[in-house]
Amino acid sequence: MKEIERLLPGYNCGECGFKSCREFARALLKGTDRGREIEIELCPHLGLEKHREKRAEIEETLPRLRRLLAEGRGGEEGEAEIRGVIDGLAADFSLAPLPGEPSCREDVHPFDRDLEFEVGDVLRYRPLGCPVTHFGKVVKIDHGLVTVHVVGPRHLLGDRDFAPLDVGVSLVAAFEGVVLRGRVPGVGETVRFLPDHCMMQKVHSGVIVHSEGRMVRIEGIDLKVW
Repeated sequence: MKEIERLLPGYNCGECGFKSCREFARALLKGTDRGREIEIELCPHLGLEKHREKRAEIEETLPRLRRLLAEGRGGEEGEAEIRGVIDGLAADFSLAPLPGEPSCREDVHPFDRDLEFEVGDVLRYRPLGCPVTHFGKVVKIDHGLVTVHVVGPRHLLGDRDFAPLDVGVSLVAAFEGVVLRGRVPGVGETVRFLPDHCMMQKVHSGVIVHSEGRMVRIEGIDLKVW
């Protein structure tokens, strides 16, 4: 599955009908999902000229991977390596949401201190250093840090009743979630991680300040990774 995911555009736009490129890659490998046939044409971006070579590679690779899957040799157990799509960097682990939550938790610090909002509001912001505008639903407000679930952007933009509060450029100070794949780090470690909900599928870095079971909190978030 990772071999296919690596070749997808990595936009996590949802236009294929799946929440992420990872989910689309998994369905594409199986060939069906909930009784419907899954074909490469579901991704509109693969029809663009700039993705022509990657599409051709997917079309060439899929029959082999599907055959391995049918033989019981194409599972995800052997896929130890975790890499970002946009930068190709290796990560220590991928970060998934806490149980029952829609995305990893982000602690956001808006630079505009005159703004007022409350739990349940949806904020429109661009994380410092990230070119993608995010939409986050406020879960908690504590001493200037706003904890949000990322719930967009794409599927919210067409909702007429949707009125987000624009808070501008903001600093993402922390992530909380569950280590889905890769090793569970210890407190104090500087790590590279890949948030499952990241629309660019870009590797982030930070420092582990809490680790309990597979649940971790990462602070000092940086998009610059060496």
